[in-house]
Amino acid sequence: MAGSFVPDMKMALDAPPALGIIAGSGDLPGRVAAAAMRAGRDVFIIAVEGHAEPEVVGPYPHAFVRVGAAGRILALLKQAGCRDLVLVGPVKRPSILQLRPDAEGARILTRIGKAAFAGDDGLLAAVVRVLAEEGFQVIGAHDVLTDIVGPAGVMTRVVPDKTAQLDITRGIAVVQALGAVDVGQGCVVQQGIALAVEAIEGTDAMLARSATVARPGPGGVLIKLVKPGQDRRADLPTLGPRTVRAATEAGLRGIAFEAGGTILTAQAEMVRLADEGGLFLIGIDPAAFKPDIA
Repeated sequence: MAGSFVPDMKMALDAPPALGIIAGSGDLPGRVAAAAMRAGRDVFIIAVEGHAEPEVVGPYPHAFVRVGAAGRILALLKQAGCRDLVLVGPVKRPSILQLRPDAEGARILTRIGKAAFAGDDGLLAAVVRVLAEEGFQVIGAHDVLTDIVGPAGVMTRVVPDKTAQLDITRGIAVVQALGAVDVGQGCVVQQGIALAVEAIEGTDAMLARSATVARPGPGGVLIKLVKPGQDRRADLPTLGPRTVRAATEAGLRGIAFEAGGTILTAQAEMVRLADEGGLFLIGIDPAAFKPDIA
């Protein structure tokens, strides 16, 4: 296939198995690949057509494959000697008509069953189970690239005031309710009112929508959390510089994220942009967060 590399199967007997990376959009797939190679591990990237970015996966052994071609995906991963897999980078969920599964894909859909029609977390859990049945072990991107998980505490010069802390508290309740029914991982709360909740459109679109219904007075807060019971090996909440820019444009006062469970793609750049825009970034423990309203 044009634009792809075929893996060399001559591997040293004592070398660790190659790491398979199923790559969606953004730069994280390349960063995970680079970190694995620095650790002495070969990699092979399945670049999802229409999502993975050629300039990101280009430096590494890879093949572009459509998401429904499960037979080709599994064959390439096995040919490359992969045992551990990382699922990283957003992939817009296709409809059944768009999926066009090959024969193996159709069999996998049968094995996934009703989860194919569930929320994203339910579907991902089923995919992880099927991959395990195929002999693969799914690990988290943060297990390879250990510095991408957001820390606890305030990262910026600006800190959340009492109004913002109350909005964070309200947002925790809203996002946990969304997550319990496997809908989304984020919301925007302003002055105690949920302006927008995240569904299939994603965070940036939610932020743009929240700006159209914002109220006068102190701006709102974006809250992003891991879904209750979510498998943390896939689809962790992810924030980056683009999120900070979108939050600034939407007139928000800050961003609160689950510490230890949220991927920050470029922490230093996020802090710089937040400081420039007068926003706060704070990592929280949803179970323990209490507003300081004394």
